[in-house]
Amino acid sequence: MIHQLIFAHPKPGMSEQEFQRYWLDVHAPNYAAKIPQIRKYCVDTRIPLGPEPADPLWSGIAEIWLDNDEDQLASLQTPEFLEGARLDEPRWAAFWRTVVLDTDAQVLLPGPGTERPEGTKLVILAKRANGTTVEDFRRRSLEGHAKTALDVPGVVRYVQGFVRDGAYAIGESLLDVAYQLSFENEEALRLAVDSAEFGRLLADLEEFTEPRYIHQLAVREHWIIGAE
Repeated sequence: MIHQLIFAHPKPGMSEQEFQRYWLDVHAPNYAAKIPQIRKYCVDTRIPLGPEPADPLWSGIAEIWLDNDEDQLASLQTPEFLEGARLDEPRWAAFWRTVVLDTDAQVLLPGPGTERPEGTKLVILAKRANGTTVEDFRRRSLEGHAKTALDVPGVVRYVQGFVRDGAYAIGESLLDVAYQLSFENEEALRLAVDSAEFGRLLADLEEFTEPRYIHQLAVREHWIIGAE
């Protein structure tokens, strides 16, 4: 199954709150959710964590699950996408700042389930260190680094989403992985990022990635099409 992550930013003149409300109340239910090939769909809205940037890179993430490559291609040819979701996007999103990652998810801690009323998580994006092969990067990530992530207090679900092989067929992918650390609620997330264990996780990550390409985004989950 393809786990697609779409990182989005408000269009000029729209506040982050307006952007998130439009996404949840208009775009998600009226357009994106109607694309028939989508199996699951979750909108993650950014929440403050630490010093606030003047202009965050992104204000939310669309998580979309599709069965396979054929369904993904078919979804882009449907009227629901062409005449609906795609036409609606410029009304609320700065499409030139959108980043799309198609990933293969490696679930290392399944947790109690994917749908939680106060589902909160931290998404960490990374790019492998220069000179490291994709295979070596994934191996290091799944072995040593995963152990440091699972030591972080309060983690109830942990997923490593590796950018799919097709992204490297004709060049280099912008990023290599999206790590997702899920928590019961926002308070648990804040306690986790203040912990010594989380500090060790970031220090370990910097050993095998390019530190300038590490991005963190704390989000709250809103399920549109659920897992069950």
